[in-house]
Amino acid sequence: MQFDKELDARGLNCPLPILRTKKALADMASGQVLRILAPDPGSVKDFQAFARQTGNDLLSSESVDKAFTFLMKKK
Repeated sequence: MQFDKELDARGLNCPLPILRTKKALADMASGQVLRILAPDPGSVKDFQAFARQTGNDLLSSESVDKAFTFLMKKK
């Protein structure tokens, strides 16, 4: 899937991947897609909760090369 911006949060500990995601989405237009690379399995639940709380759409989540990749569409 195509994305408009990428955030590499590998190497960052919780809650920094979520905080960086929030900041990145703030600089994007509605409907744009952010690709996030996060470091740990716990980030799956974190990004699901973040999407529910903010109203942004979590389009996908998958494990790739020892990192977790998420696609989030800004509301």
